[in-house]
Parts: sequence; C-alpha cells; structure tokens
Amino acid sequence: QSLVSSSKWLRRYGLKRNKLSLSQILSQIGFQHRKDYVTTLGKPVASRYADGLFPQYRRAQDGSMYNLTAKKELILHFVDCLMGAIELYKQRMEWLTSESRQIFGVIQEQCIVIVLDFGVAAPTEFDLCRDALSMVLVEQVIQIARFNLIRAAQDLMKWQQKCTPVSEHTVKSAVTWLWKLDHMTAVSHTSSAEALLEAMGDEAVSS
Repeated sequence: QSLVSSSKWLRRYGLKRNKLSLSQILSQIGFQHRKDYVTTLGKPVASRYADGLFPQYRRAQDGSMYNLTAKKELILHFVDCLMGAIELYKQRMEWLTSESRQIFGVIQEQCIVIVLDFGVAAPTEFDLCRDALSMVLVEQVIQIARFNLIRAAQDLMKWQQKCTPVSEHTVKSAVTWLWKLDHMTAVSHTSSAEALLEAMGDEAVSS
C-alpha cells in the first residue's frame, strides 16, 4: 500500500466530497430554524410556524435548531454513507497500526537516517530489534527517496557515508549489513548523542 497522508487519503476515498460532516448532512435533510429581529419588540424572535410541523434537531455544539424535512429514504442513504465511511476509517486504522507501522509509526519524510542504539540487549532482543528494523526497511523505507543507517557505539558505524538513493538493491544491502553487525560492541555514555549528531550532520536529512 502506498504511503499517503490523512488529507490525501480522505480525498482518495471521496470522504470530503461526500459531505458527511454533521453540518453538511443537516443542510441536506432540513433547514435551520431562524431568528429574526422584530423592530416593534426590539429583540430577535424565532419563527413558530414549524413547531409541531417538522421533527427538530438541536445541535449540541451551538444550540442551533434544525427542522428536518427529509424522507426516510434519504436518511437511510446517509446512514449507508456514514457506515461506509466508518468502515474505511477502520481499515485505515488497522493499516496504520499493523506490521512495521505498529512499532515505528508511518515514515513520511523522504530522506531519513535510522540511528541504531542496541545498548546491552540480550542476543534474543538484539535479533528481535534487527527483525523489526528489517521490516521497516522492506515495508516503508523502500517507498521513500534516500536513507542511511548509523549504529551508536564507541567506534561509530555507518552503513554509508551519506544518505543513499532508495532502490531494491540498496534496501537489500542495508538489511544484509544489519544482520552482519556484531551483537556486542564497545559503547560509551556519549555514543547515542554522537550518532545523532552524525546523522544530523548530513544536510539532506529531514528526519
């Protein structure tokens, strides 16, 4: 699935065009109960002709009253539209919280550096980290423009000197480099900060 922002996703599925906000729906199934200023009384007065003539709905947000004139068929149409929109949102949320996105979120920047700080992880934890990183490389990094990997250590390790264009070949190369890393390497109290500074030193990097 392609990586799209929420606004692009809304446009893709037509949820903005379908006019499914409460205000938009109310404007299509009825009309607002109005007040007008009556000079002789010196105050705004609401019309009363609609009282008892139409079902009425009061908006909790601003207290405005709407007279509902739509037939049952139109109401049911909007019910179907809203249920369809809810299902699309559910699918979107399931996608956003699945696989590598569940751990790393959604990468939207086009040029990134991933800083690896394994600390003193046990061998099984080290492998779990590499599994997760391999997943994000294959699923998400493959969709952006440029990337690099830097491992925080006393002797800082870089996959490439600068961010490299993304391709199937470079992603595979990065995964291979990741799985060739030694489990334990000398670390210092400043290695994480040094790795971050090194990543930020590449002017092309956006995240």
